[in-house]
Amino acid sequence: MPLTATTVEKLKPSTKAKKVFDERGLFLLINPTGSKLWRFKYRVNGKEKLLALGPYPEISLKEARNRREEARRFIANGIDPSAQRKSQKQAIGQSNSNTFETIGREWFIKFSPTWSQSHLKRVQRQLEKDLFPWIGSLPIEEIDAPALLDCLRRIEKRGAIVSAHRVRGIAGQIFRYAIATSRATRDPSNDLRGAIPPAQSKNFSAITQPQKVKTLLIAIDSFEGTFTVKCALKFSPLVFARPGEIRKALWDDIDLENNQWNYLVSKTNTNHIVPLCKQALKILSQLHPLTSHSKYVFPSIRTPLRPMSENTINVALRRIGIQKEEMTAHGFRAMARTILDEELGYRPEIIEQQLAHTL
Repeated sequence: MPLTATTVEKLKPSTKAKKVFDERGLFLLINPTGSKLWRFKYRVNGKEKLLALGPYPEISLKEARNRREEARRFIANGIDPSAQRKSQKQAIGQSNSNTFETIGREWFIKFSPTWSQSHLKRVQRQLEKDLFPWIGSLPIEEIDAPALLDCLRRIEKRGAIVSAHRVRGIAGQIFRYAIATSRATRDPSNDLRGAIPPAQSKNFSAITQPQKVKTLLIAIDSFEGTFTVKCALKFSPLVFARPGEIRKALWDDIDLENNQWNYLVSKTNTNHIVPLCKQALKILSQLHPLTSHSKYVFPSIRTPLRPMSENTINVALRRIGIQKEEMTAHGFRAMARTILDEELGYRPEIIEQQLAHTL
């Protein structure tokens, strides 16, 4: 006799598991613990099989019958409902493995061992705070530029412009990792160049507009101070190293044959290579006869035993009419990053690498 909702509700457990049948293979398995589980018994290719349909009362008698009939339709079409369910679970698992958060965490685990502890913590914080809560559950292939821009706008509203640019770069690295592992076909972060205002550091002012950069370079070329200082000024926008690394540059680290400057980054204690363009090589070749008696490329005007003063470049910028609110010696790095990214379209990780930032 078929079950009724009242009968199912009143069924009590016993010392042993028992089966109470409905019809067409549907039954309720009642365990000694009191749990009630719907099961569907069927045959495929002469082999008896069981399909779990869910627990009672979460799954009512009516819903259990609906699930039984759905399974029977699969059987009628020559499909094993157990195999069909397994296939669905695999599809869901595959979908979950392609979410932005899943791929982002995979990327983080793969690359973070090479990062400094401070960079690792910053990237982890920005993933957890600024990206995963908003787009983490989305399939990465479905995330477009507007969805990513929404994340960046939230950061921008906090006034954290530098963080917004960093987060765009992090997202871009994750998208490109997904492309490399065949789980995405494009990187929407590329479409957002210029969507966030340029970062302006309060401590390191920088000129980042192309027309103003042109004016600055012309002013540098007209500098009338000492030749060594003029060379340091002209050298700075070509290599965008940290000011301390420029003024302490050693002739022993300059490889004119291979057009490279090789030095140890003071901030991260890692080796770094700066390719030297023909303009930089020309500056060094002109400077070499004047300062090669010192180990420093840009020695102090007072003694060749010490490098140029840490404030020399900033003073030189003031002499050519560039105020500290406009540009500092460190600002050449922000200038380079902005121009390369937003005007010339270089990939963020390449820029960060050349800036000697940890990736």
